[in-house]
Order: sequence, then structure tokens, then C-alpha cells
Amino acid sequence: MTPSKVLWVYIVLLVIGGLIGFIKAKSRVSLVSSCIAAAILILAALPAVFQPAFRSGLADVVMAVLLVVFGVRLAKTKKFMPSGLMLAVTIVALLLRHV
Repeated sequence: MTPSKVLWVYIVLLVIGGLIGFIKAKSRVSLVSSCIAAAILILAALPAVFQPAFRSGLADVVMAVLLVVFGVRLAKTKKFMPSGLMLAVTIVALLLRHV
């Protein structure tokens, strides 16, 4: 799987996670933050917007920030769902993008 495909799959999972957070917990913050992160990642995934090196770096930075956010939420709630799952998905996506 190419890094671009991995990024698109991650974007879809990120938005789905935000929607589930909104539906189950009525968390607007979850929905808004996932959509903002997804929008930035979409810009990083589109070849016509930025230079390739910048796009890759931007995606990595956004995903690294999400790693921290999901890690903090997991530590705070001590519940695997949803932050632990998204932490694992983010780690896998970052690894697959660079393998």
C-alpha cells in the first residue's frame, strides 16, 4: 500500500471516529477536531497543493500531534475506546507511510 493510500484510509478512519464520538457521546469537540485534522491531512494528500516533501512533513506533524492527543486522552480516561484505538491506528498509519 502506498503512503498516499495509507493517508487516505487514515483520513476516513479519523472522520469516522469523530462522527462516532459525536453520535455516542454528543462530543462536538471530537467531531470538530477530527474534521480539522482531516482537512489538513487532505491538503497534505493532494499533490497539487504543496510540494511533496512539505506534504509528507505536514502529514507526519499532524499525525504526531494526534498521537500526543490520543495518548493524553488514553492516560486521562484509562479506557481503550476510542482514544486507545485511534492511538494504535495512528501508530500503524505512521509506520506504514514510512515502510
